[in-house]
Amino acid sequence: MTRGTGQPLHEALSDRALAVMSLIASGKTVSQIAQLLSLSDKTISTYRARILEKVHMQTNAELTHYAIQNKLVS
Repeated sequence: MTRGTGQPLHEALSDRALAVMSLIASGKTVSQIAQLLSLSDKTISTYRARILEKVHMQTNAELTHYAIQNKLVS
């Protein structure tokens, strides 16, 4: 899955958004991510919504599958 430029979809994400994406893909909940990054649950939910929009996905399962395929989670 790439953008029109041939770059992977996650290349359009900021470092913080990429970190949130990786944590979601690793199975962390919104509350756990918020606590880890010292942000509010609402902020993490907003990041999640914007990440899904930018990478053209609808669910955490799709996001997790993409992250595993692109080696974004360890």
